[in-house]
Amino acid sequence: MKSLTVDGLRLAYRLDGDEHSPPMVFVNSLGCDLRMWNPQVAALSNSFRILRYDIRGHGQSGPSPEAFTIERLGLDLLALLDELSIGRTHICGLSLGGMIALWLTIHHPERIERAVFANTAARIGTVEGWNARIGAVESGGMAAVREVVVARFLSEPFRARQPETAQWVGDMLEATIPEGYIAACVALRDADLRHLIHKIQVPSLVLAAALDESTPPAQAQELHDAIRGSELRIFPAVAHLSNVEQPDHFSDCLLSLKEQA
Repeated sequence: MKSLTVDGLRLAYRLDGDEHSPPMVFVNSLGCDLRMWNPQVAALSNSFRILRYDIRGHGQSGPSPEAFTIERLGLDLLALLDELSIGRTHICGLSLGGMIALWLTIHHPERIERAVFANTAARIGTVEGWNARIGAVESGGMAAVREVVVARFLSEPFRARQPETAQWVGDMLEATIPEGYIAACVALRDADLRHLIHKIQVPSLVLAAALDESTPPAQAQELHDAIRGSELRIFPAVAHLSNVEQPDHFSDCLLSLKEQA
């Protein structure tokens, strides 16, 4: 694990794969760290130079000294790309990471080769829902939301088939610093990119999951309809962390980016 300082904050990151391969940056979901992409690294490191990092307040990155926005998270990623001399990159973001990917693609399209927006939306959740989540963590810590979040992350049949993976995801969530999680919840609560997504002209793939309650397929359809020329794929019988539930299918979708390049 390596790190660098961005906006006075330590950002932890990791590079995998052949340095001469085209770059691909992965951006994490809320309450997850860069390990959530382990299945994709195993499948794609022969095809891409993979950059993973922990957003502020998550994983091994430092906690933010103040509240932040989706814009601030996007600027963090932009600074990381600059520091690593990555001019243009493929990008894949899931959930919160997908919204960060949307922001970067909207405002800095010159830096994006192709974009994958997975299990995300231009507007995620409701003010009331986020406030309830924030209140639960404030009063009971991360353990207070573990059960309900993991149930949204992973479908019930998957959790029954792979309890070890469900345990791993829950442990990753619970290890998140409460202050970092709350700050990211506030950023999501206050973010709305619906009036901007029509500006995206970068080749884009929208991935959704039929059982996703957090960012349901109807919202993926809205992204697809707004982003001219985008492709939409919906995974059946899968919940929010589609890259974990169907890692092979997810990775195959990303390999298609290289084939199209």
